[in-house]
Amino acid sequence: MSHDYLSQTPFLDYGSKPIQALIAQRGWAELDEGERIGAAYDYVRNEVLFGYNSDDALPASQVLEDGYGQCNTKGTLLMALLRALSIPCRFRGFTINKALQRGVVPELVYPLAPRNIIHSWVEVQYRGEWLELEGFILDQGVLSALQAAFPERSSLCAYGAGTDCLQAPNVAWAGQSTYIQKTGINRDFGVFDSPDAFYANHRQLTGFRGLVHRLFIRHWMNRRVAQIRSGRVPKIPGGDTNLLPAKTIAMEKEAV
Repeated sequence: MSHDYLSQTPFLDYGSKPIQALIAQRGWAELDEGERIGAAYDYVRNEVLFGYNSDDALPASQVLEDGYGQCNTKGTLLMALLRALSIPCRFRGFTINKALQRGVVPELVYPLAPRNIIHSWVEVQYRGEWLELEGFILDQGVLSALQAAFPERSSLCAYGAGTDCLQAPNVAWAGQSTYIQKTGINRDFGVFDSPDAFYANHRQLTGFRGLVHRLFIRHWMNRRVAQIRSGRVPKIPGGDTNLLPAKTIAMEKEAV
């Protein structure tokens, strides 16, 4: 089975003018391989704020225009930037338990949320191995606010974070894998060449629920994220911020 980890796709539309303009403006193409990965990664982590778009299945250029995103949409943008910079990358799909979003999803509608939520990370080929990049999801403002709100905690599964090391999570690019939601994962769909291939068979924000999410709930969630970023972290009823066991699922490295 052949794989294509550099091609442009409808979602990975890195030939679009906004993406090409960003790369040219920042001078990323002139950097060496590790610096190119780090530049794209750092941009998506902190200059594209954590937030909820109208859909998971959006082209990278739309995510860039929105200026915010969550795991799936920020991942699409990161993949597009990496491929534009000649860095091979691929998509890995999962689901996470909805408890990871407790505190971001308003309590009024939390019971209605699907128990398993579509999740993904980006796998990048660097120095002959595949690295797993997930730590770009929360911008530093949100992460710092959670660290300040829970200074004594190491494990947290709520507010968009799923980590066993809240005070020092492995989120910065340093030539290694990064994670910030890994402990919430409960199903592994495997590796795909592109988000297009994954979303062709795995969609969640559809039908009436999807419409309500797009028109109302996501805006409510984005206001709560902004509240968290400002340092006002909403309390969860009962104070339970570790709603899942602090564990991860075993991940086998896919053969190249």
